[in-house]
Amino acid sequence: MVVYKYAAFLVYFFTGLYSFPARAQQNVYSLAELSDSALHHMPLLLQKQALADAARSGIKDARHSFLPSALLSDELTLGTDNSLPGSYLTYGIIPSTSSSSRPTNEYQSALGNIAIFQSQYELLDFGLRKAMVDKARAYSDFAQADLEKQKYLLQWQVGKLYFEILKNQFQLSIEKENVSRYESIYRVIKSLTNSGIKAGADSSLALAELSKSRITHNQVDGQIQQLLQQLSYLTGIEKNSLMIETTDSNRDSLRIRQMPGYAAGNSNPVLDYFQKEEQFYKQTETLVGKSYLPKIFISATSWARGSSIDYNGDFQSLGEGLGYQRFNYLIGATFVYDLFNIVHRKDKLEISHYQTLASNYDLQQQELSMQNINNKAEEAIRTALDNLLEIPIQIRSSEETYNQKIAQYRAGIINLIDLTNASFVLYRAQSDYVQTISDWLLANLDKSAANGGLNTFIQSIKK
Repeated sequence: MVVYKYAAFLVYFFTGLYSFPARAQQNVYSLAELSDSALHHMPLLLQKQALADAARSGIKDARHSFLPSALLSDELTLGTDNSLPGSYLTYGIIPSTSSSSRPTNEYQSALGNIAIFQSQYELLDFGLRKAMVDKARAYSDFAQADLEKQKYLLQWQVGKLYFEILKNQFQLSIEKENVSRYESIYRVIKSLTNSGIKAGADSSLALAELSKSRITHNQVDGQIQQLLQQLSYLTGIEKNSLMIETTDSNRDSLRIRQMPGYAAGNSNPVLDYFQKEEQFYKQTETLVGKSYLPKIFISATSWARGSSIDYNGDFQSLGEGLGYQRFNYLIGATFVYDLFNIVHRKDKLEISHYQTLASNYDLQQQELSMQNINNKAEEAIRTALDNLLEIPIQIRSSEETYNQKIAQYRAGIINLIDLTNASFVLYRAQSDYVQTISDWLLANLDKSAANGGLNTFIQSIKK
């Protein structure tokens, strides 16, 4: 903790060296505000939310799929009544005729009426119902985990972008200071050249260095604009309204008030997604096993029948067939099992098993990736801490050297090359500072994200 506080002090102290002009009609956004805006803006998250809602509805559908069937029908028919004894296999298109056999064809029409109520309930399924509901629930958890993973990755992406913009804004202030420094050098050389003390070549060389520094300044500014455009795309905030500088109340200088350290969380949504995926495939494997077991059904049917043909086979008036003359019911238990289910079950279980195995390897791969991100972040943090101890020496020494060299150049003791080298050493020291702070922040962001503490880390970044 002492090292963290010391690093925070260095950041607070040195960031005060670089100033940024306030931009009119721009709002200053914290990382937490930008992250929240992205979570409410991206259509991808709305899509994932809709899929998660659909998966939750699937749980109810799985439960309701085991409701008993209950069919009620009434059929009024008009046709002839001719039949012959004998058995045959039906093909679904041969109409049924119920009557005694006649010696000759009888083309007189008869009117018949039949009403049927039929119900069937799966009494025993050996765990199939529970397996279907469990699979639907596992898929719902998986879809919700997918949504949370996408949110987490989006916040991670916004965090990286935020610190990249912050780094470039720091760098832009250094580029601006570098341009100002070369403008001062050019004015000094121009004055000495006009008085004949220095050769005209020094003036030309200084102007070339000044132009180069302006080009670099423009490139960094252009990079910031591209990054802001990307941030606008993610958050839905207009690019021209975006400002992420963490400034003091007077808006005079960029300052990080709190140097955030690594934050840990209870779970990592990225890993949780792959865990839920594995659970879903496990439940699918269970369901496959249950799907090919026997089933026992309870069936019940009742029907009422009317016909214009009486029990002796005599044709009566058609109106006699409109009423119900006979009533029947039938209740039965049915045991159903496809003998080839043994083969089908084995094949399907093998497929499902390998899918589960693949999801487990996927989870292991992601765990290794997160551990690798964590280890790399720890190394980057350690390096940044070491560099933060050297930065005060580097900047102080380079500033002293530059001030000495500019005085020596005016006195004619050194040439322009020595002066520009001193200027470059100061520029490099300031840039090294920016890179170190950026490495520190990004490493802590990555370490926090890898360990499930991304939200806590984001909330620790204050305006």
